[in-house]
Amino acid sequence: MSKLRVAAIVGSLRDGSYTRPACRHALAAAATFDGVQTNCIDLRELSLPVFDADADDAGDASALKARIGAADAVVLGTPVYHGSYSSALKNALDYCGFDEFEDTTVGLLCVAGGSFPTTTLDHLRSVCRALDAWVVPHQVAIPAARNSIEGGEIVDDGVGERVEVLGQRMVEYARIEPDPRTIESTQNVGAED
Repeated sequence: MSKLRVAAIVGSLRDGSYTRPACRHALAAAATFDGVQTNCIDLRELSLPVFDADADDAGDASALKARIGAADAVVLGTPVYHGSYSSALKNALDYCGFDEFEDTTVGLLCVAGGSFPTTTLDHLRSVCRALDAWVVPHQVAIPAARNSIEGGEIVDDGVGERVEVLGQRMVEYARIEPDPRTIESTQNVGAED
């Protein structure tokens, strides 16, 4: 079997981000499987101007799309901002489309300073469905992240276990043929119309 590639997109630009170590933890769990290569796509390290459909290849957009397109499974990691996902992640996803996500296994992970961060995961699930990605049922919300992540490491065993399961599911589900296309993806013709 050829190598399986699992990527994680860190949708936080903050230096002391809790999203970054959570994504790295998921990738470490995925890397425990034989033949798995991982790729941490840290949006903080890329130059991505605000998306403009007339300049859809600006900055590091080509590199971003190539890295995501090469992945068999992608974890979307984000902080919770105003009950949804970060503008950095939204901007990165706007540069992408079916070429990068169609039939790709996707896992969802969010971290919050407070509690009840699940709306963020619902929003991301809807976006992924429109891109015809295959979102796994297991998702991870980390409320009150400051209590679970310290010094760039997950210190709460329960949180660590949930994140590890997400990384494992990326590998397991990426090896399964995805379901047929959704009605949302067949009707979503994109920004060019």
